[in-house]
Amino acid sequence: MTTPVLLARHGATLLITLNRPESRNALDLDMRRALGEAVFTARDSPEVKAVVITGAGGAFCAGGDLKALSAERRPIFADRDRIRRLHPWFRELVNLEKPVIAAVDGVAFGAGFNLALACDFIVGTPQTRFCAVFARLGLVPDLGGFFLLPRIVGLQRAKELVFSAREVDADEAQRLGILYASYPSPGLLDEALALAARFHDASTEALGIAKNILNRSFNLDQDTLAELEASAQAMSLHTEYHRTAVAGFLAKRPPAFRWKNR
Repeated sequence: MTTPVLLARHGATLLITLNRPESRNALDLDMRRALGEAVFTARDSPEVKAVVITGAGGAFCAGGDLKALSAERRPIFADRDRIRRLHPWFRELVNLEKPVIAAVDGVAFGAGFNLALACDFIVGTPQTRFCAVFARLGLVPDLGGFFLLPRIVGLQRAKELVFSAREVDADEAQRLGILYASYPSPGLLDEALALAARFHDASTEALGIAKNILNRSFNLDQDTLAELEASAQAMSLHTEYHRTAVAGFLAKRPPAFRWKNR
């Protein structure tokens, strides 16, 4: 039996690979459960500083496995519960206090599109295609699509992508702010892992709490964000990372974490 999700460590990066290439990594129930377990592993492992999510076999994720999910008729509330069971681990993924990178080669459709949007950065190839495919099947976006897509592309464009269920190629995805960068297909995973490795020397605590607040910033007023800012900065000031960084600055040593443009 094929393992639906593979985990591998690359230094301080956890690589999560969706591993159903025969179905373009469509999400059946086993893969959903395994993906949830992988998210909790990333969250609970202090040695993990960053995460990369990718798909095997030249595709990221074709969405839900319609064949598997339609194999039996269920009561309406059973279908509701099936979707609701995705939310706990998916919420953890969206708010994981570590940088998360999606390496998307080939299709990211439906729930696969939203899985990519849950990541902090999406890198792709000229073959990358995104599609909020739900309307083709008379369905609405699931797996966080209502929350994520408008925040990235804006409300009007999100409506257009959902209502039309059209495909978005790599060039348009980059213009819309969906795709962070595009690379030739053979080197995509190496580029994603290299991007993740750039965060290995950063303060996981500072990046994590900054991500937590940024994810809430569309829903909160300025005064509430100011209070969160004050609390977050107070906590950051008391980390060992900050104390070491200040000591290095005073001693005129180069910082452990410095972003270099390539």
